[in-house]
Amino acid sequence: MRELEDISLHLQDRISSLQRMVDLSVVGETGLPQNKMKKLGQELFELAGLLEEFEKCVGQQKEQLKHLKELEASFQKNLEDMQHIKDNIPAHMPRKKGPANGVESVVIKNEAAEVQAAPPQNAKKPNKSYVREMDVITMQEFESIPQYMKGRISYDQLNATVQTINTAVAAKYKILQQSVKTLNNHARKLHQRFKEQETKDTKGQYFVVEEDIREFTQMKVDKRFQGILNMLRHCQRLRELRGGGLTRYMLL
Repeated sequence: MRELEDISLHLQDRISSLQRMVDLSVVGETGLPQNKMKKLGQELFELAGLLEEFEKCVGQQKEQLKHLKELEASFQKNLEDMQHIKDNIPAHMPRKKGPANGVESVVIKNEAAEVQAAPPQNAKKPNKSYVREMDVITMQEFESIPQYMKGRISYDQLNATVQTINTAVAAKYKILQQSVKTLNNHARKLHQRFKEQETKDTKGQYFVVEEDIREFTQMKVDKRFQGILNMLRHCQRLRELRGGGLTRYMLL
């Protein structure tokens, strides 16, 4: 921009100079001398060159202005997209799955072998407090559920139930992982009940029953809840195991 202003001022000076020369030629009776006429011609030729350069600079400035406007529009679009993302962050985000290809599996196995080869004093004990959780339902999975099965249940309501079941599972297995001696009377009774509900088919699996949902959450175990369980079975998040008058909901 400064370069354009400088050229504009320079042009004004040259035009003023030429105007004075023309005025002097009008005042004089015999006109301009030959050398002055030659000088005037040179000035006009240089002025034409400056005008051409000025037009070129104006064209460049127009292109820069056009580019800046495009950048401004692009920035505004990105800003609106980011604001939309910020205002519509899902309440439940799917978790990243483990490695699916063979190369990553080999790398992990090799790393595990190196850990096992380390001295015993450096080896960490496995985390016994780990409790498996049910993964949230993705939007793609939700849309794959038949409409007759979904009814009026929304995506957020379905995942709220997933979180509720996870809460019950976490509370149940927190009690099971503790020593009975450290538990109060109520927790001991729950611990005993949990053990009695286990079978050979539930060994190493995580499950809850309707009574656990009532014990650890505020969710109503009603017809609507049963409908949501059907949706979770459809999405392969759990399966039912019946026996001994109980329905066990096994996490997959």
